[in-house]
Amino acid sequence: MKAAGQRGSGKAGKAGNEGAHRGAPLSHPDRGPANPLHAQPIEFVGSFPDPLVRVEPRLPEIAFVGRSNVGKSSLLNALVDRPGLARVSGTPGKTTLLNFYRLPGFYLVDLPGYGFARASKSARTGYQRLMTGYLRGRDTLAGIVWLLDIRHPPSKEDREMQELLSASGRPVLATFTKVDKLTRSALANQTRQLARFLGLEPEQVQLSSSRSGLGIAELATSIVAAAGERSA
Repeated sequence: MKAAGQRGSGKAGKAGNEGAHRGAPLSHPDRGPANPLHAQPIEFVGSFPDPLVRVEPRLPEIAFVGRSNVGKSSLLNALVDRPGLARVSGTPGKTTLLNFYRLPGFYLVDLPGYGFARASKSARTGYQRLMTGYLRGRDTLAGIVWLLDIRHPPSKEDREMQELLSASGRPVLATFTKVDKLTRSALANQTRQLARFLGLEPEQVQLSSSRSGLGIAELATSIVAAAGERSA
């Protein structure tokens, strides 16, 4: 994970704002075939509207953010091998609070999805306040998993989120979801194009599919490493 750079000149690895604070690099560690989260107990702690809510015990947090239809709940369930832990809704924009899940040594935090077209102006304002408060003010935040649907070019809301992530200075791992929907050749091409457009380096990108399981163990390993570095 690294801090997500702002969109720049289109050259991979270049941030659009060289003055933006960048989080400490957190690249993919050596990986084995097993998912380190599958054997871990996990419990739902609660849902909270306050971005600075105090959750006990104080542990590192790994947050998940993405558009409201990017498959965030499905990915969380696949990571911990607990179908139904994070509710998968057929209605985009269902998550409106911070949902905390505790594992041994750290929390997974499911953030509300952005870009829901039917959201009211007041709801969008509240969302912006919640996200800004959490990403910039949360001192226990160890890293962010930013989910993007690999089938689509970044939207206006995706680029706005990248600006916010860059300004937060937090370590970020961009995770391209739903890769099972593309052929192998289309996947390679789309990965290059999307990473280049966002100005991301190879170690800032992870491919994943909740349906096929591709990249799930690797993402879990990166998450455990991020939480471990923060608590060390």
